[in-house]
Amino acid sequence: MSYSGLFKNPDKQILALQWVRKTNSFVRVIFTLLIFLVWIVDLGFPNQEIFPIHSLLYGIVLFVLGQNYLYRLLFIYKDASLGRKQFEGFLIVFLHFSAAIQFSWLESWTFLQAYEAILTNILICLLFFIELSRMSLGINKMAIHPAMIFILSFLMVILVGTLLLMLPNSTVDGISWIDAFFTSTSAVCVTGLIVVDTATVFTSMGKTIIMILFQIGGLGMMTFTSFFGFFFKGSQSLQSQLFLKDYINEDNISKIGSTLIKIILFTLGFELLIACGIFFIVDGDLFSSVADRLFFALFHSISAFCNAGFSTLTNGLYEVGFRTEYHVHLMLAISIIVGGIGFPVIVSYAQVAKRICSNWYNLVTKKDSFYHHTPRIFNINTSLTTVTTFILLVVGFLTFWTFEERHTLAGLEGYGKIVTAFFGSVTPRTAGFNTVDMTQLAVPTVLIYLILMWIGASPGSTGGGLKTTTFAVAVLNAISIAKGKDRVEVFNRQIDPETVRKSFAVMLLSFIVIGLGVFLVLFFNPELNVLDVAFEVFSAFSTVGLSLGITAKLTTGSKLVISLIMFLGRVGTLTVLVAFIKKTRSLRYKYPQEGVFIS
Repeated sequence: MSYSGLFKNPDKQILALQWVRKTNSFVRVIFTLLIFLVWIVDLGFPNQEIFPIHSLLYGIVLFVLGQNYLYRLLFIYKDASLGRKQFEGFLIVFLHFSAAIQFSWLESWTFLQAYEAILTNILICLLFFIELSRMSLGINKMAIHPAMIFILSFLMVILVGTLLLMLPNSTVDGISWIDAFFTSTSAVCVTGLIVVDTATVFTSMGKTIIMILFQIGGLGMMTFTSFFGFFFKGSQSLQSQLFLKDYINEDNISKIGSTLIKIILFTLGFELLIACGIFFIVDGDLFSSVADRLFFALFHSISAFCNAGFSTLTNGLYEVGFRTEYHVHLMLAISIIVGGIGFPVIVSYAQVAKRICSNWYNLVTKKDSFYHHTPRIFNINTSLTTVTTFILLVVGFLTFWTFEERHTLAGLEGYGKIVTAFFGSVTPRTAGFNTVDMTQLAVPTVLIYLILMWIGASPGSTGGGLKTTTFAVAVLNAISIAKGKDRVEVFNRQIDPETVRKSFAVMLLSFIVIGLGVFLVLFFNPELNVLDVAFEVFSAFSTVGLSLGITAKLTTGSKLVISLIMFLGRVGTLTVLVAFIKKTRSLRYKYPQEGVFIS
């Protein structure tokens, strides 16, 4: 079939082709949304007969979508790349094959019956995500600030998560809307604060939804949709690349696609590696089945890397039997550090390791007669992040060991004591896991935790908080002022004044949000202790998830306040201001300069 014969006028040929493409896209979107909504209802409600013809409906929709993709591949995207054609071909075969299963045309293939539901679920999720990714690329054509898009993406995921958690099959005995909203916000904002027991209130489906929410929240919805959107769109426009440039901290526009691939593949690969380690290390007698053990490993691996702090255990890692799994604690601590140090830092270390290995390989194989010097790859952000993270871990370890000697560390010795103290220095850095009884912490430790939680993780990471570089720049600026310098210098580099101004702006906004949060929570829950409330608010703002045991006691008003603080802590207070305040284009004037007394 060719469109050249439809009209002799070239303009009409173009219009006809555009109409066909729009119709094709419209049909695909409608049928994808239809099958996704039916699938949600089918999974979420206990009455499986709510759609008696759901198999027939699935088969019809999957067949229509298969024909739609086939038509697009043959006549619309016939000039696409080979890789794209191969994926489209695989998807077309998968769609028709799944439709045949739903129509019971393959009943003789009995081995497929056990995997029918799994195949259908994977395919429906894939189809929905493809369409969502395609539509996300059109957002940058709208007159919306990128910061606002970033905020709206988190809000959308939170609201969808709330609806999914309220489905009857997500919980054992139901859940209120405020508890579902709080849990969804906590998961998407990778906080880990809970108002209901995750282990007993939510079913396997509910826990899976929570796991998906903090996986998306850890990386950011825009990271997923932009990556797949670029792939399925078939082209990368300059406008789309500029839209993502600042979002993923990539200065080179030509490397945006490869950076997205590195972020997603590294995240999924590292989480899978930690999950395998946990699965083989943890005591199998603690679980009723291999499936439970596997889910435990995967859930906690993703939760640790995303700095979410959610656990499938009622008392967290302090649960009886799990509190002495020190190897597991150490693996989770490493995952927390890697997830919280930031993707730009990880990429820098990967580049250095690649160059060093390449040089040594060339020397060993005698491809080169001399060693090539590795050029400077670590920028000031990588160096400052690494040093600050190391200092905070050491300080946290020493203070926890000192102040908890007669409290939560009492009775521990040797390897267990070292791992517990080390984990205690890692977890307040936006992680949220607990291997000790938080209510038994010494007061000095609680105060140290407040500082560590406030600082939080590093920029470009899965964690929240003030950020390590922000705190480091503020400290360096204070030292520079004390020395009488008019600029901030570190690692033979000068930090630009705009960064210094931003660091103090972020610090001020954090104090305002935390102060108002403490005031409002005490207003709605006046019976609570001030220190406990302050700890809760600091934990919420820094998306940590640690609590001194008051989360379940919060009223509806306090839950809404904490939810808002978790959201602000994840997206960033400065990001919210930038999204709502119109930016000044230029300053064509300058007032006379005059000093103000500071001290």
